[in-house]
Amino acid sequence: LRREVNSLLIKSLLFFLFVFRSVYDGQEHGLFMEKLDARIRNHDREIEKMCNHHFQGFVDSITELLKVRGEAQKLKSQVTETNRHLQENGKEVKADRFTQRSLLIALFQMLCLCRYYPALRTLEQLEQTCLPKAGQYRFCSIMAENIPKLRIQIRDTAMSQLRDFLESIRKHSDKIGETAMKQGPTRPARQKGAPAAIRAGMGVNPLSEHDTGILDVEDEEEEDEVPGAQDLVDFSPVYRCLHIYTVLGLRDVFENYYRKQRRKQARLVLQPHSNMHETLEGYRRYFNQIVGFFVVEDHVLHTTQGLVNRAYVEELWELALSKIVAALRTHSSYCDDPDLVLDLKNLIVLFADTLQGYGFPVSQLFDMLLEIREQYGEILLKRWNITFRQVIDQDNYSPIPVSTEKEYRQYTSQCPFQDPELEKLPFPKKLPFSEFVPKVYCQLKEFIYACLKYSEDLHLSSTEVDDMIRKSTNLLLTRTLSHCLQYAIKKKNVGLAELVQVIINTTHLEQSCHFLEEFISNITNVPPDTVNATKLYGTSTFKDARHAAEAEIYTSLNAKIDQFLQLADYDWMAAVPGGENLAASDYLIDLIAFLKSTFSVFTNLPGKVAQTACMSSCKHISTSLMQLLLDPEVRQISMGALHQLDTDVKECESECRSANVWAFL
Repeated sequence: LRREVNSLLIKSLLFFLFVFRSVYDGQEHGLFMEKLDARIRNHDREIEKMCNHHFQGFVDSITELLKVRGEAQKLKSQVTETNRHLQENGKEVKADRFTQRSLLIALFQMLCLCRYYPALRTLEQLEQTCLPKAGQYRFCSIMAENIPKLRIQIRDTAMSQLRDFLESIRKHSDKIGETAMKQGPTRPARQKGAPAAIRAGMGVNPLSEHDTGILDVEDEEEEDEVPGAQDLVDFSPVYRCLHIYTVLGLRDVFENYYRKQRRKQARLVLQPHSNMHETLEGYRRYFNQIVGFFVVEDHVLHTTQGLVNRAYVEELWELALSKIVAALRTHSSYCDDPDLVLDLKNLIVLFADTLQGYGFPVSQLFDMLLEIREQYGEILLKRWNITFRQVIDQDNYSPIPVSTEKEYRQYTSQCPFQDPELEKLPFPKKLPFSEFVPKVYCQLKEFIYACLKYSEDLHLSSTEVDDMIRKSTNLLLTRTLSHCLQYAIKKKNVGLAELVQVIINTTHLEQSCHFLEEFISNITNVPPDTVNATKLYGTSTFKDARHAAEAEIYTSLNAKIDQFLQLADYDWMAAVPGGENLAASDYLIDLIAFLKSTFSVFTNLPGKVAQTACMSSCKHISTSLMQLLLDPEVRQISMGALHQLDTDVKECESECRSANVWAFL
């Protein structure tokens, strides 16, 4: 048949080819072309008529299209505005989606319970209704004997799943706590008015009823939702076991078992690692485990009826607080890094705020933070003691030379200094103090900033923060800086020129103390004249240091004078000289030359200090010469010796009257 069909098609094609060839090759070709042209013209006229008929409609369509374009622009604007409103209103819809999902989870919890509940009900119906009616058959007795075993099997299966759950949350409590800590002090959904049905279903994952513990709850369709700490845990084993034990009349047994196991886990969680104080991560893991434990207990408290009660949770929290405070006291005492202490403080604040969001009292933790602040202050004092020592050792004890206006402004911006007379002088010129002054003043400000960092987030008033900073600064001034200044004054090889510069430096630092008061007031927003405001002791600190330096100058001068006087070698039995004028002793000439060069350095000192130094030196020389004369070992004195001593005394008087260096006397 296929061959016949193909043969027929070939014959038909050949026939048509023959016809077309005869038309084009024969005499009828011209006639065919004429008819074809006539046919074409006829179709052209039809096409033209059709176009003329539809032209006006085409024009109207274009006009309508132009109008539609304008309306489309308006519609686009309306769609954009509608989309914006939808996005804003959608935020509330997202929150409702979480509620919807929680409702679904609650329903799944009920389905999980229904897996065992019908079995228990069936066993009860068989035991109490069906088997007694069936009569005394052997299979009935066998079934009656096995029903208690089945109940035990169901109970043991639920308990086994509960043990797996407890083991899982013990291992992953740090992960739960880490999530809660990242969310910060956000209160759980139940405290925002979530229905009880939602609360009962929170945290149950519908993916599997066999998995317990940490689950992956990421939802690709809900990328904007951040899962809560409770969402990381499948609580269905707890609900299921509680329900089964309740049906079996063993609820008290289950409650006691659960609480006993959780108390054991609490003791493990609250036991810190021996090297916890070495890094911040050690503290972080410790806090994460504790937060994870209490997040689970808080959730169980609010999603079950009586499995745990408020008294039980509060008892655990009181135990935890005492353990936490003791651990922090012990481990923080090993820390000598202020940066680590500051990070620990921030971690404790986050820990306290997180648990406070779940309703746990945390006032003891903030009291502990104030204790750690004292330790933090001591660590800062030790660090600044090293810093001040370095500044002292690196100082050249010379006035600062400045060559340009830029240099001058750089130093005066580091510490408060105003001297109209010095500003009028041309460059180069010298600032009266050494590098010690601007460096110390800057370090005082850095210390204040360090104290302020610790005071942040402690829920303290501005007045309390101001008082804490001022007290810490006073300790820095009266203890640390005061001891460092004493070190600078008493250290070996310190000369009179260095002591003079110390006096000048402490004078300028004393004058800058009221600027330091204003600096603290500016950063705490507490006026310095506030009632009961702590005053800085900087004035007395620098004044005491200056007085110590002055006393050291007097002592050093007298010691140097003693060195010259030791060279005195009077011949107490010398003969009376002839008519020639006696010359002053050589040791006295050297002593006067030394005093002249030394007192030239005193020109930068306050007048009273320089005057006291000169008077002290003169008095010491006078007293020492008198002691030489009245020495018990000198049994006889000739007139020649008295004349020599008289000549030396007159030389001293002459120098006092003539030399300009003695003018301040």
